[in-house]
Amino acid sequence: MPVHVINFTAPINSATCGQLIEKASAAVQQNASRLIVNIATMGGECSYGFTLYNYLLSLPIPVHTHNLGTVESMGNIIFLAGEHRSACIHSKFLFHPFHWHVQGSVDHSRMSEYAMSLDYDLDLYARIVAERTVDAQEPLETEKYLIAAPRIINPQQALDCGLIHSIEMPHMDAHSVTSTIHS
Repeated sequence: MPVHVINFTAPINSATCGQLIEKASAAVQQNASRLIVNIATMGGECSYGFTLYNYLLSLPIPVHTHNLGTVESMGNIIFLAGEHRSACIHSKFLFHPFHWHVQGSVDHSRMSEYAMSLDYDLDLYARIVAERTVDAQEPLETEKYLIAAPRIINPQQALDCGLIHSIEMPHMDAHSVTSTIHS
């Protein structure tokens, strides 16, 4: 049974979320022994990041996520879905405050809804990070990073924080089934 590799080098949005679900589903249907998701992303929309996290966790095959160079913002949530997580020696993780783009006029009710959603997403993000890094030598202060004090984490720090299990080069095999999502 072949290993399937998806190179995700894109922002996290509706289109790329659908593509990753489609390619991961195809890997399962083709009896992949495991799925490797190589990630290089500056992040994107919260709703699609949480969707992909839940979807990857639900797969009936082992999922390995790998940081190809930079995993930022909501990319961290997708990355944390990996049963095994690794990063290249020259890579980084970025945690920073959320920001939303609001267009046009907004009434009080809509502004309250946005604030509730922002607070909920922040709490959900922090809970996922805490759950997936529970045995870390150096616990992350995720809420602090998401509200006011961004943090860049290098691979050695990522090992200490429980974000990754190993520092290694990406898995390359002539027998792997490889696909790419980019924009």
